Amino acid sequence: MLVGGNMHDYDLITILGPTACGKTKLAAAFALACNAEIISADSRQVYRGMDIGTGKDLEDYRVQGKDIPYHVIDIADAGEKYNLFEYQRDFFNAYNDIKSRGVLPVLCGGTGLYIESVLKGYRLLPVPENRQLRQSLAGKTLEELTAILASYKTLHNNTDTDTVKRAIRAIEIEEYYREHDVAERCVPTLHSLIVGIDIDRDERRRRISERLAYRLEHGLVEEVERLLSSGISPDDLIYYGLEYKYVTLYVTGRMDYDEMRASLEVAIHQFAKRQMTWFRGMERRGFHIEWLPWTWSMEHKIEYIKSLMTR
Repeated sequence: MLVGGNMHDYDLITILGPTACGKTKLAAAFALACNAEIISADSRQVYRGMDIGTGKDLEDYRVQGKDIPYHVIDIADAGEKYNLFEYQRDFFNAYNDIKSRGVLPVLCGGTGLYIESVLKGYRLLPVPENRQLRQSLAGKTLEELTAILASYKTLHNNTDTDTVKRAIRAIEIEEYYREHDVAERCVPTLHSLIVGIDIDRDERRRRISERLAYRLEHGLVEEVERLLSSGISPDDLIYYGLEYKYVTLYVTGRMDYDEMRASLEVAIHQFAKRQMTWFRGMERRGFHIEWLPWTWSMEHKIEYIKSLMTR
């Protein structure tokens, strides 16, 4: 848990919150004010060419005519299966580079597992493919795979069981961890000031619906069509969930447009709720999060973060 101190006591600043709360804009404005650089904590923005559906909004990193440096975005090819181990590696590469130049790192995103893995210093191992295990699981239903996964660990959310492919990979990882010493890989525990954007449920829902409408009108379907035409399989796009799952189902004729849009909107609302559940869980696990009302002006938020850094 964080304790008081001056800004030199903090290794980095973390800005988190659910989707559509405005955290990237805040991180960029704060970075400009404090000569900081941003490290993304978003599990899908790592992929090149997946821009609209992941909400990269790269224009947010240009503030008052200045480009704010960002890291761990556009570093993997669409179709790849980027994982938590790779994120932790790439985060620390960026973090060490930023710190070596005497600059303040700002971790910003909504993927709670990624944030927690670097702040708490999860010990992770790269998990190779287990062909024998995969063959033994082939043909099982998603319900059967979910039950198998539940025998390894408590299932706190359903992201591991969105699809058969994800469930098999999650079982593969748990089986590997059961057989290997995870303590082999040691990473530091970081001391971070953690700031969350507290947006009320109705406003969050309104902004999600508004943003989805905008993305559908400004190229989301065309982005998915382009990714598919580049050779990425529908199943690989569906693997990424949310926009890529539902729009792919529409583009490949398995859903009509209205069903796709309605189902996707519900899924994003549910996703935002799961994000908040994760962040509340972080608080129970010992992280102190300073929640800032989303209604505050940008200037007020930045000045308040500065005041927290010097307490």
